[in-house]
Amino acid sequence: MNSTRNTAGDTVAAAHHATQGVLDPLMQRPSNAARADSGTRTATVIASDGDPWFEVGLDDGQGSLRCRRVASCLLLPAPGDTVLITSTRQGESFVIAVVAQADPRQATLAVDGDLTLVSRSGGIRARSAGPMALESDTSIAMQSPEWRAQARQAHCEIGEMDYQGARVRFNVLVTRLVGRACEVVLERLNLLTRSSFRLTEEVEQVRAGQLDIQAEQTLRLHSNNTLLTSKGLVKVDAEQIHMG
Repeated sequence: MNSTRNTAGDTVAAAHHATQGVLDPLMQRPSNAARADSGTRTATVIASDGDPWFEVGLDDGQGSLRCRRVASCLLLPAPGDTVLITSTRQGESFVIAVVAQADPRQATLAVDGDLTLVSRSGGIRARSAGPMALESDTSIAMQSPEWRAQARQAHCEIGEMDYQGARVRFNVLVTRLVGRACEVVLERLNLLTRSSFRLTEEVEQVRAGQLDIQAEQTLRLHSNNTLLTSKGLVKVDAEQIHMG
């Protein structure tokens, strides 16, 4: 009886051992998630070898790697930043994301080629709590059916400007123009003022086909020497004429 039990037990043990020998490789094989995570690690940026190349130190203490920033990682890593890297079977390593910045006060979005921001059904708004600057090495172009600018103070420094338009209208309280020379070429000029003062230190010349000056109260001409000449007619008409 005991002999029969021992034989059955040995058979079960042998079958269990054989089953374990077949299942062991399957049990030790990593799952899909484990295989996907095995090539993803965190690292710290040590230095930049010229964007998009960076040198990072692995957080698990396994040395350092030379990685390239992927196109989808627009945030430019800086030294000290914690980044997420991945490696391929060919041995290439890539920075795929910036996990934490060493200095959150500064961030740079960088791309290698042209960058286009498109909103198909809405607007685009850029807001900054500090100064905002637009810089270009070549040119800045703006095109819109309507353009508006609003500011309390404006400072504009332009070397040379050409303006072409149909109409310009200014509504200002005080205007001051300081320059060396001013040239105005117009077909017609209308000037309406409540009071006008003009001072010329040297010479003022007027050339006109017809000159009409009219004063409602007093017209005064005074100089050290006054010359009135005419090729045709000189007429002086008044109720009283005082000469001398």
